[in-house]
Amino acid sequence: MSTITEVSHDIADRSNLHHQEPISLQLVGQAVSGSQDAEAKPTEVQGVDENNGPFAEVVTAQQAWNDPKINIWRVSATFLGFLVMGANDACYGPLIPSLESYFNLSYTVVSLIFLSPFIGYVSAAFLSDRIHMLFGQRGVALIGPGCRLLSYIVLSVRPPYPVVLVFLIGAGFGNGLLDAAWNAFVGDLKNANQLLGIIHGFYGLGASLSPIIATSMVTKYELEWNTFFFVMVGLALLDVAFSTFAFWGVTGPEFRKYNANSNAAGGRMRAVFRNKFADEARLAVSIGGWLVVFMLRVRDAAPFASGMTVTGFWLGITVGRVVLGFVTPRFGERRSVTAYLLLAMGLELVFWLVPQFYVSAVAVGLLGFFLGPLFPAVVVAATKILPKKMHVGSIGFSTAIGGSGAAAIPFAVGAIAQAKGVQVLQPIILALLAVQMGLWLLLPKIPKSHAE
Repeated sequence: MSTITEVSHDIADRSNLHHQEPISLQLVGQAVSGSQDAEAKPTEVQGVDENNGPFAEVVTAQQAWNDPKINIWRVSATFLGFLVMGANDACYGPLIPSLESYFNLSYTVVSLIFLSPFIGYVSAAFLSDRIHMLFGQRGVALIGPGCRLLSYIVLSVRPPYPVVLVFLIGAGFGNGLLDAAWNAFVGDLKNANQLLGIIHGFYGLGASLSPIIATSMVTKYELEWNTFFFVMVGLALLDVAFSTFAFWGVTGPEFRKYNANSNAAGGRMRAVFRNKFADEARLAVSIGGWLVVFMLRVRDAAPFASGMTVTGFWLGITVGRVVLGFVTPRFGERRSVTAYLLLAMGLELVFWLVPQFYVSAVAVGLLGFFLGPLFPAVVVAATKILPKKMHVGSIGFSTAIGGSGAAAIPFAVGAIAQAKGVQVLQPIILALLAVQMGLWLLLPKIPKSHAE
């Protein structure tokens, strides 16, 4: 009893100080249990729950990309995962003409390659929390890349078109799960704006390289569309191995220890973020998915030049995410994103109204540059507005719903294009930019620091 009293007095004395010092819970645990042989690890308390007492909730210090050291490998694994994700999302546009001719498809039917992953993304939205709680980030690192690997193996053997659509569901599920998990993980680290700019820069890098590879295969070397997926199989194998190694130690119990309330919080958050946190991925995939066809049939460009405009668009996204990721925190997320959206709408008008191939190519590259930083900024805003315990559920659900839009909207463009022509792409994109602006302005005031 004397030991407990001393500890209580010590805590009371500390609470009167103007600054908080880390309090070791190991000493308290030993005093209460009476065991001097306990092997509990000391945990630092950076704050207390004012409603439930000083020991109601343990709040750990915010981690950095290199602290603890294992985070270097984990952040690197997220970079690789997003590289594969970008390569996946950007390859369909250059492959559409080949798929049309090989399977003899209309615009509407070939657009199903965008809609099919919608089922996988929606499933990921509802299962992300549960997978985290049951299997931890180790489970995410196995299931997400594993689903993509299986899908790419099947696509590489040139199956019938219905089978292509079925296995794109698996690729969509893997992308949705990893998109949610790795955004939440990186968004909770120190310097999140910069790190999210880099991780989404890797997404843009993959999205910049895959159109070059896919276009070269089908136009320069006259290979069939499925040949590209042999490249994706190799990348997915590397992703499975690296991600599993990096996150092997974060099991379900380990994850639950620091995210005990994530599951309950996720449900509350969904109602907020599904309406307010718009994801630029749906715009990017809508533009990139139909840009080749638009340049071919509206701007009368050559096949290879049309494919290169997609590369320019995704390269703009890559550079924008990295460069503007350092500009956004200087001026704040609200001002920066508002400015980016206004500039993007102006460039979209140029792309739409000036019927010159080279003007369109430059405008779409700059459009990508200003679309690039939107999603990382939204994730950072979420981590600042909401408490940490809600981050996995909220960011996970919003990214998965954003990915669902990236699947559904290109399909809608294709269906409308079947009746009205592919030129309908431009007014649809402009309308989506305006909707994003409206949703962004509805957000509450964004704090300067992360919420606990």
